[in-house]
Order: sequence, then C-alpha cells, then structure tokens
Amino acid sequence: MLLCNVSALIPVWIICWLTQLNWPLLITTTLITVLLASYLSFRLSHTLVQGIKSLETGLLNFKDGELATLLAYNHNDELGQLCQLYNQTAKQLRQERQWIYQRELMLDKVLQSSPQAVLLRNDKGFIVYSNYSARDLFNAKVALEGSQFEQVLNNAHPQLSNALKRGNDGLFSIETEQQESQAWHLSTGKLLLNNQYHYLYVFKQLTRELSRQEVEVWKKVIRIISHELNNSLGPMSSMLHSGQLLSEKVNEPRLKRVFATISERIKHLNEFVQGYGKFAKLPTPQLSTLDWPALLEQLQSQWCFTLEINKDVKTVADPTQIEQLLINLIKNANESGSAAKSINVTISQDSKGTHISVSDQGKGMSEQVMANALIPFYSTKATGSGLGLALCREIVEAHHGQISLHNRKHGGLNVHVILPRF
Repeated sequence: MLLCNVSALIPVWIICWLTQLNWPLLITTTLITVLLASYLSFRLSHTLVQGIKSLETGLLNFKDGELATLLAYNHNDELGQLCQLYNQTAKQLRQERQWIYQRELMLDKVLQSSPQAVLLRNDKGFIVYSNYSARDLFNAKVALEGSQFEQVLNNAHPQLSNALKRGNDGLFSIETEQQESQAWHLSTGKLLLNNQYHYLYVFKQLTRELSRQEVEVWKKVIRIISHELNNSLGPMSSMLHSGQLLSEKVNEPRLKRVFATISERIKHLNEFVQGYGKFAKLPTPQLSTLDWPALLEQLQSQWCFTLEINKDVKTVADPTQIEQLLINLIKNANESGSAAKSINVTISQDSKGTHISVSDQGKGMSEQVMANALIPFYSTKATGSGLGLALCREIVEAHHGQISLHNRKHGGLNVHVILPRF
C-alpha cells in the first residue's frame, strides 16, 4: 500500500510542479491521490492477504500438531491452488497419523499381553516404558514409567539385578520364595528414539520351555521302550499259552508254578507298559463343565480326605483327566505318611481361574526331591514308577494351567494347581 501511494504521488507532484499549482490545490490533489491509491491497493491486495493469513494459520496448526483444520480460501488463483494443496496434504497426514496411532495401540496391546517382560529406559536413567510382565518380574505394584532405573534395580531380585548390571545378553536364574528355580534369558539393545539413545531389555522365561523339551525327550524314550516291550510280550504270551497246553499232558507240579510266575510277570509288564503309554500319549483334553459334586463324591468313596469347596465353582476342563489328576495327588498324600484326617482338598475360584490345593502333614520334600519331583521316572518310593506327579504336570499343562509344590511350615506338602478360565 505504501509503494502504491508513493508510485501515484510522484507523477502527480511532477505535474503540479510543471503547472505551478498553488499550495491549497497541491494539498487537495495529494489527499485525493493518497485516498484513491490506498483504496485501490487495498482492494487488490485484500485477497492475497486473506490467503496468506489462512496459510499462516494452517502452518501454525501444523506446528501444534493440529491436522483437523482445513483452509476456507477457495479462490480460483495461484494462492487458491496452494491452499487446496495444503488441504489435501492435511487430509493425507491426518489419515497417516490415525493409521500410525492404531498401529501403536495394537503394538502396545501385544506388548502388554506378552509373557515376555519388556523394559525401556533412556540415557538419563529413567524408565519410559514397561509392560505388565515387567512389573510382575520386578514385583512392582504400580507402573514403572518415570522411575529411576537404579532404584528399580535396588528393589529387584539380586540375581535379576546382577544380570542387568552386567548388561550382556545371556541366561540367568531366579530362586523364588516357593523354592522354585526359574530360568530367564535377557536380551539387550540400544536404539535412537526422538534424538535420544534408549536401552531396551527383553526378558524371556525359559523354565516352561526347558521343562517342555525335557518332557518331550522322556516321552520319546517311553514310546521306544513301550514299543520294544510290546514286541517281546506278544510272542512271550503266545509261547506261554502253548507251553501251558503242553504241560497239561505232563504231571509236573513245578511246571505250573513256573508258568504261573511267568504269567504274573507278563501281566505286570503289560500294566507297566500301559501306565507309561498313558503318560507318553496323553490325549487332547475334551473340555466340558465339570460336575464337581459328582466327581468329589466318587473320590471320597475311594479315599479319605477333608474337602473344602466354594459355592458356584464353574470349571471347564476334561473330567477324566481332572479325575486322574486328583486321584494321583490324593494317593500321594495318603502315601506320604500323613493321617487321613490331615489330608485336605481345597477348591476355590477367582479371576485367574480355578485353584485346587491338596495338602497333607507327611514328611514333605527336600529341595533336591522337590526340584526333580515333576520329572518322569523320578521317585523316592521303592515301588514307585515316577509317573504320578509327571502325569499331573502333563494334565495341568495340557489345560494351560500351572502346578507347584510347596513345603508347609508345620510339616507336610501342599500341591497347588491353577486351571485358567476358558
């Protein structure tokens, strides 16, 4: 506007000087020229100023992260085309941001529900992210975000703290209060996030995986042994029957005792093979709602124990396998040297699932025995097969549950089983 006024006044003043106008006319002419030039320049620049202000407002919104506002300037000129391009860019950026936000929500959901513990800290020593598994691993009652990493280490388990202080990938173990040893793998990484270095820690529990592999090896051994025994027992049974028929023609009492002993041992071996085959080939659970009153009534007709069960306990599981589980646990409790009245079976339910607890007042278990009690073939009994608790673990894990053994303070053992909700 200033340039327009100056450009208009220069020729007017030259004309006035050449025509030698007096001062009143000169002032009047100057005012009229200024007013006319100002009006014309305003009319010509108004659209341009409006468009530039719209673009300025839009760019300020971009700076503040606001992508929902579009420009209303829609004149058919170069500036209008520029504003239209701005609106298209804003719509595209808004769609991309929504997609990124949805992916972040999905990623956060996956990380929060992951069994692996994830921890992220910045280079200033503050934790900026942790999932639920990490909070459980560090025994934190509240979120770890914003906490000092060193403070969290001081409150953590000593073996966990030592593994983190080393800062290297590798295996370490944690001894829990329930006398269980958990194997963990620590994986570390360094990344640049928001122009700041961050350190990522991923903890993966290997206890269940290692136990699973160990059980699979035992199952393979059992299947091989069962196959070889069955191949031998079949011909032996046939030859025994033929020998018994031939011995009927010979009056020799000792032959009858020999054949009776062989028959008894073959029967025992068949039962032995069938028992181990049941462990090696546990079928997939056929899930249905358990009829707890009928199941427990049948067990109480065979075994003596005290029962505590909450009302309205609803469990979805395989009835046959759960019955076998309880039979094995109650049988072990009766063989522990505990009085029948001291054997207690408790069944309850909470948000985690159904809790089954079988306790006795026997001798309990030493740490070495407890560490190997769930392994196939391991038994401290002279006539034990070492499959009772191993089969219990197979049944529980087939239902995606957990089983643990704990010595009681006043003597005896407690076996705790958790069957999750389906």
